[in-house]
Amino acid sequence: MKLRTLGLSVLGAMGLCALSACKKDEAAPAPAQAPAPAAPTVKAAPLPADTPLPQDSEEAAQAPKGGGSVHGFVTFKGTPPAPSPIIPGTDPNCEGMDLVDQPVQVKAGKLANVLVRVQGNVPGAPTTPPSTMVVVDQNRCTYQPRVQGAVAGQPLVLMNSDGTLHNVRGMSGGKQLFNVTQPPLKTKEAQPPKDADVIRLKCDIHPWMTAFVVMSPHPYFATSGEDGAFTLQGVPPGTYTLEAWHETLGTKTAQVTVKEGQDTEVSFEFVAAK
Repeated sequence: MKLRTLGLSVLGAMGLCALSACKKDEAAPAPAQAPAPAAPTVKAAPLPADTPLPQDSEEAAQAPKGGGSVHGFVTFKGTPPAPSPIIPGTDPNCEGMDLVDQPVQVKAGKLANVLVRVQGNVPGAPTTPPSTMVVVDQNRCTYQPRVQGAVAGQPLVLMNSDGTLHNVRGMSGGKQLFNVTQPPLKTKEAQPPKDADVIRLKCDIHPWMTAFVVMSPHPYFATSGEDGAFTLQGVPPGTYTLEAWHETLGTKTAQVTVKEGQDTEVSFEFVAAK
């Protein structure tokens, strides 16, 4: 009797083990799928190792200490013009680029890409241009940034981060200042004349590409961001005419008096064409 009971116990235990194993087999997860390949990254054109390349060339240009500062906002009133469509063609290196061109970039009533600068010469301004390079990158067949300032005589570096051929034609009014051919993933330097004012950059191979470099005889300028904000640092005390330049909307001016160690606020408003 004891043997029979023991045998039944062993058989029951074996049955439970088999049942448990079946359940484990049923619950076994499906093999994990291989992770998707990472998106390709854009290889930046190389610069010399000792290149003094800041995150923001305009901030680096505004090196003078002392003086006062000027800050404010650029606003836009009305409905911005509709963007223009871009037909990129068949160049695969242009994939991922914006398919519209929108010079008037407005967000919550604030206007970006407005170059704000002190007009004319500024007494006490540095007489030597900064050694920091002003960089224009060509990435996915688009110039970056679209608008920036530079001091006359400051090095202008043209980067090609695309795997395709570009050329950079610099124009001032109807005059050609330079025309630089850029093979894929290369970097070159352009030498705009010191008397140039607004330089427009164009690519003849990809005709929708446009950017602007606004030249000044001093470092007292800034470009408004997406929030419309701008700040000029280290401006010597005095009364000046401040100019706000936009590539399609023209210019606005305002008088400003800067005092030593103080911050002055001034704003500009552009209005949509009727």
